[in-house]
Amino acid sequence: MDISRILTISGKPGLYKVVGQTNNGVIVESLIDGKRTPTYSNQQVSALEEISIYGNIDDIPLKDIFDKMYEVEGGKATSVSPKDKGAEIRDYFSDIAPEFDGERVYNSDIKKVMTWYNTLLAKGFIEAEPETEDQKDAQEPVAEVEEAVEEKKESKKPAKKKKTTKKPAAKKAEK
Repeated sequence: MDISRILTISGKPGLYKVVGQTNNGVIVESLIDGKRTPTYSNQQVSALEEISIYGNIDDIPLKDIFDKMYEVEGGKATSVSPKDKGAEIRDYFSDIAPEFDGERVYNSDIKKVMTWYNTLLAKGFIEAEPETEDQKDAQEPVAEVEEAVEEKKESKKPAKKKKTTKKPAAKKAEK
């Protein structure tokens, strides 16, 4: 499963795949409708591989939850709909991740995780094959893309002019 180039953008519905880079942001493609749009550095963007769910002891990476959902569901969509009642989705999620912190993880968070899983599964981003070290090394993580954007942004700033002192030109001697 490779979710390193999948993003969520605050204020916009759904998930987005990084497809390119601009001077001050990245170009993303919606997994819902396939439309491409620029995302700028002033927007709140999060990579799915950096997101985790509160746990009782340690936070649980989202990738681990997706792997467990894939295993429990046998490679199919969730058996419980994200639109079901709160108690039903909490029971389902406690079977998937029994160590999640029930006080700090809200029903809306669980619904979002279930919806993201179903979307990623439908688009072929979640598979049964485990990743090898060679595959991980060959992929460019989103953090490197974000760093490149910041470097370009800084390099576009105009350079400060150096103060120079001009020496007065020597007067020609009159004949």
